[in-house]
Order: sequence, then structure tokens, then C-alpha cells
Amino acid sequence: MSLAVRVIPCLDVDGGRVVKGVNFANLRDAGDPVELAARYDAEGADELTFLDVTASSSGRATMIDVVRRTADQIFIPLTVGGGIRTPDDVDMMLRAGADKVSVNTAAIARPEVLGEMSRRFGSQCIVLSVDARTVPDDSEHGPTPSGWEVTTHGGRRGTGIDAVEWARRGQELGVGEILLNSMDADGTKDGFDLAMIRAVRGAVTIPVIASGGAGASEHFAPAVQAGADAVLAASVFHFGELSIGEVKTAMRDDGITVR
Repeated sequence: MSLAVRVIPCLDVDGGRVVKGVNFANLRDAGDPVELAARYDAEGADELTFLDVTASSSGRATMIDVVRRTADQIFIPLTVGGGIRTPDDVDMMLRAGADKVSVNTAAIARPEVLGEMSRRFGSQCIVLSVDARTVPDDSEHGPTPSGWEVTTHGGRRGTGIDAVEWARRGQELGVGEILLNSMDADGTKDGFDLAMIRAVRGAVTIPVIASGGAGASEHFAPAVQAGADAVLAASVFHFGELSIGEVKTAMRDDGITVR
């Protein structure tokens, strides 16, 4: 467990604008990413994560521009994900000003790419994003050992890959962190998936970032107590329902060390 728990706002970026929906559907505009990033930096966020939700090659130039402009404005680490498929994509984002990159679909297609990226840029730069859900009863792949499976396409498509085993494999391949996103909880504001956090924490020794389900300041401490080293949220910050300060105060009141 890291010494101080990090609070990380996540900005889903589509065509150069921040968007947010529930379970990755019905996206609505939430503002300019550079302005929001500067605001979160001023409010005391420990890091920022940008996810390019369309991540098409046509949108890549837009995202690089957003990353470059954001990096000029903030003084905290910036992680960028979405459409990162090759070590050269990582290089492009790091040169634009990102500190870390998050990889999801490309690693599912070819796990070796995680090793290639971490060897070239260092483990500290590579984050494995795991979008996990409870395996549905009608799953074409059948159950997984842990009961959770890795998904793609915003949680809509199951892979049959066991989520806990995949996190362990990511660590073996050299990634520096796991971004664990509960697709069941995403956007529901009912709290983090604590059982899944505990299961992944038991499988890896690298930092785990808990994502999906934050809706109130009291939701964050249980995620840390379940084993998360960092907590990530999006819409509750973007739409002013919670501030970074409120979340840190609530965790501090629960005896958790924050920055």
C-alpha cells in the first residue's frame, strides 16, 4: 500500500470535449478538458486520467493536442488511455506530455505488447486498464474462476478472460499499475465493487486504482480499506456533486493518509 492514497479525477474525452454517461451510454458534454484539468489541479487532485472514448485514428491528432495543452497547464501526473495499441503510440503520448499511458484492448488482443511497452519506457509508465464485470448467466464463454471477466467496448462485450488472473498476468508482463474499473458499478453512484478490489489486491503487489461507482464522499474509504492505493471518479467531480477536498476530508476522517 502506498503511503498516501491518491484521488484521481477521470476525464472521458470525445472529439476534444469531456463527456460522461451511465455505463458508457447516453454521453453528455461535461466541459473543456484543459479547463477541467487546471481546476482539478488547483483543487488538490493528485493525478489526472484522460480516456479517449472514441480513440479512432482520426481523433488521435485531437487527443495529442488536448494532452499537450493540458500538460502545459498542470503540475500533477497525467495518464492517457484509449486507442493505445503500440509502443510508438506510447511514445507519442509521452512526448505530448503524458506521464503514463493506460492500455486495455490492445493488451487483450496481444498481451506481449505490455512487456514491449514496459521494457521500452519503464513499468512506471504503463497502466493496465481492466474493465471487469460479473460474468452474466448467459455468457457465451461460461463462468470464470473469480466470477468476473474482462470486457471490451465499454463493458458491452465479454472476453471470457478472468479479470483477477488478467491483473496478475499484467503484473508479470511488467505493468506498473492496475486501473480496475467495475463495469457493473460504473456511473451508478452506488459505491465501488469492494469484493472485486479485494480479489485483485490479493493477486497483485503493484498499485491498484479503484474505479466505477463513486457517488458520495463516504464511498472512497471502503475502497481503500478493500485494498485500493488510489481512487478514481468522474461525473461526481465534473458536475460539482463532490469536490476533491470533500473526498480527502472524508478519507482523512476515516484514518486514511491522503496528500
